[in-house]
Amino acid sequence: MFFNLPTLLTWARIVAIPLIVGVFYVEDMNPARQNLVATVMFVVFAWTDWADGYLARKLNQTSAFGAFLDPVADKFLVCASLLVLVHLDRADVFVALIIIGREIAISSLREWMAIIGATKSVAVHMIGKVKTTVQMVAIPFLLYHGTLFGVIDTQLWGTWLIWISAVLTVWSMVYYLQKAIPEIRAKSR
Repeated sequence: MFFNLPTLLTWARIVAIPLIVGVFYVEDMNPARQNLVATVMFVVFAWTDWADGYLARKLNQTSAFGAFLDPVADKFLVCASLLVLVHLDRADVFVALIIIGREIAISSLREWMAIIGATKSVAVHMIGKVKTTVQMVAIPFLLYHGTLFGVIDTQLWGTWLIWISAVLTVWSMVYYLQKAIPEIRAKSR
């Protein structure tokens, strides 16, 4: 369904993207407030990733459209946030290229595997979930760009976590490629 509650939460993540980006263009807002507002919005909208899946299962409102839209919304939110962070000089462009490049490559691989009838070989694996979790912690730390609770240097922790995320990104891509290559070879004969 296009407009049940879980799907509306997924749509909210897509709608959030220009809001999160736009916060940094509000001239009357000081930088600390921009950081806080963008961080809170990112956390709230990232939370909808868990909530939409939970509600879809709980309310028995799963759909093929929702299964398609959910990862697209996640990728848009992460990629847009990474671009903002690169623009603000809070994340290395190399990290952003690794993460965004992997998302494009694995999305394309999954599409190809669907065409040849081998989607199970590139189903979501735990390494992909860990990568996503690390990203979803690193990005708000980098958006906040300050000291949290008077002790946590979010820029330092966010930088370490985004680099760990980049390593996990490459690792997960290699994992998915290793799973897909035998299927590709078998189907291309």
